[in-house]
Amino acid sequence: MSAESSTITVRLVRSFEHRNFRPVVYHGVNLDQTVKQFIAFVQKDVPSRTGLPPPFKTYKYDTMKIIHQAHKSKTGDLVVSLEDDDKLILKEDSTLKAAGVANETELAFFCEEDYRSYKANPVSAW
Repeated sequence: MSAESSTITVRLVRSFEHRNFRPVVYHGVNLDQTVKQFIAFVQKDVPSRTGLPPPFKTYKYDTMKIIHQAHKSKTGDLVVSLEDDDKLILKEDSTLKAAGVANETELAFFCEEDYRSYKANPVSAW
């Protein structure tokens, strides 16, 4: 499958404690663009998305992490895995392809500060 026709699902994580997230599907993603460019694109796109509740549109997302890749095993965590941050959190200066993103990859998009505090104390509110 060519880079121009890759489908990526971005899971907008509003709250780790409350397991509050919404998936947004992007078709035709170019995997040769940098992670920084894709983050900027998603940050610009999310506020204009119909069907997303207002808290998701105005949240301060800044970090992406690979949740799942097609034809590979899934994690048992309901929101995002707390392991392998060094391999799974995307570095802004690399391309999506170099970071391990392929067609039908699912990414979490969240606030790094919220993720760090949840990782230090991973307790769900319900």
